[in-house]
Amino acid sequence: MAVFTLGAYAFLGFIAAIFLNVVYQLLFRLLNKSRPPLVFHWIPFLGNTISYGMDPYKFFFSCQKKHGDIFTFVLLGRHTTVYLGIKGNEFILNGKLKDVNAEEVYSPLTTPVFGSDVVYDCPNSKLMEQKKFIKYGLSSAALEAHVPLIEKEVLDYLNTSPNFHGKSGDVDISSAMAEITIFTAGITLQGQEVRSKLTTEFAALYHDLDKGFTPINFMLPWAPLPHNKKRDAAHSRMRAIYTDIIEKRRREGAKSNNTQTDMIHNLMQCTYKNGQPLPDKEIAHMMITLLMAGQHSSSSISSWIMLRLASQPDIVEELYREQLANLPHTGPNGCLAPLQYKDLDNLPLHQNVIRETLRLNSSIHSLMRKVKNPMPVPGTPYVVPTSHVLLASPGVTAQSDEHFPNAMKWDPYRWDAQKPKTDEKENDMVDYGYGVMSKGSNSPYLPFGAGRHRCIGEKFAYVNLTVIVATVLGGEEWCTCYRLLITVFWTNETRADSLGTTS
Repeated sequence: MAVFTLGAYAFLGFIAAIFLNVVYQLLFRLLNKSRPPLVFHWIPFLGNTISYGMDPYKFFFSCQKKHGDIFTFVLLGRHTTVYLGIKGNEFILNGKLKDVNAEEVYSPLTTPVFGSDVVYDCPNSKLMEQKKFIKYGLSSAALEAHVPLIEKEVLDYLNTSPNFHGKSGDVDISSAMAEITIFTAGITLQGQEVRSKLTTEFAALYHDLDKGFTPINFMLPWAPLPHNKKRDAAHSRMRAIYTDIIEKRRREGAKSNNTQTDMIHNLMQCTYKNGQPLPDKEIAHMMITLLMAGQHSSSSISSWIMLRLASQPDIVEELYREQLANLPHTGPNGCLAPLQYKDLDNLPLHQNVIRETLRLNSSIHSLMRKVKNPMPVPGTPYVVPTSHVLLASPGVTAQSDEHFPNAMKWDPYRWDAQKPKTDEKENDMVDYGYGVMSKGSNSPYLPFGAGRHRCIGEKFAYVNLTVIVATVLGGEEWCTCYRLLITVFWTNETRADSLGTTS
């Protein structure tokens, strides 16, 4: 009887909480005219978490239709104010440091993965210096040197992987592209010594570390869950691998054959503005960050590219013909010559395929900032309070018919005629401490973000993806095999939803 009574009280308490929550929302709309409209939800704390988590873009477009570009929803008890559109991207992504803060949002998630004192676990000024150190591997000269390395990694994988042996078969394209991109990121952004360590053990460590990027870790990064224990063990082991390389080089000094001009060598020579040399621990953590940043988005986008092409084999034919028409035939027996950096500009359709896939399938749908000072929204009566988190979604503008006609259709040819307005005037250029760049937020196409936290690896990503696609589709035998034999398993409904087609 007591158990029944306790259960009844709990149920009544739950109903009362829902009732009070609904009353609060009704009063909120009447009494808080200076706050953005609040998206309705039944359950306190949980709020709109499930709707948002199941399909963020569907949630954003639905709320935009009801409330306009600015609205607030509850994400696990946190009031999150969304500001969509180009103006929203500018307001949030180019917000002043005194007003918005990314570190408070992302540090709980990223620090256990990347390590301490780097990226979001340090002052923004220090992060800007770290970005400047990393740009060593992203210069034009570095990108030029990366092209043959990427091509060789892809060819070696196609020639040695069991996935591509025999005249026919099925391939898990997501796993295959994940393997290819970790090899290309390893050889280019890390160097030969680290690439040689990308064994089965290292791949397993990377996998366990990557699993640390789960939504629950925004709230409970310290929770003793199995994936978090594996994350922590993987981070410790990967840091030890990098630290061993660094310590060995310091011991051997100039006599070492490993003092090549790779990224580790570069970071070992770097010094902060205050005169402090970059500590070995931070070098190791930056190398972990660089590997994951270089691989993660390229893996996702390259998989989507292959799936998109599998659904439209006529474009595969066009890509192959573009290579035959625009690349030199100076290889053995009149075959295509090895790719060079200068060749990439002669492959506009390849680049358009990448742009279009990034437009529709960018891996990051939400960019968040903690509000540090009350922020009036220009042209509106709204003021966003310090208790809120701001959320920008550049993917919404990229999927908007306002900026891209028939936006949900994957159409690489749209880029032949359409160039998004970037409006990069002189006063839109800024130096956050790692080189002059555009603020970027005036464009509806921002797959790499904007503002001081814009991804500095954008050019590398385009080079990496272009070379991967060109190499995979470049050989006539492989191209024919790809066109005819690749099998992609999905339902018609999933295919239509994922690819923006109609069944």
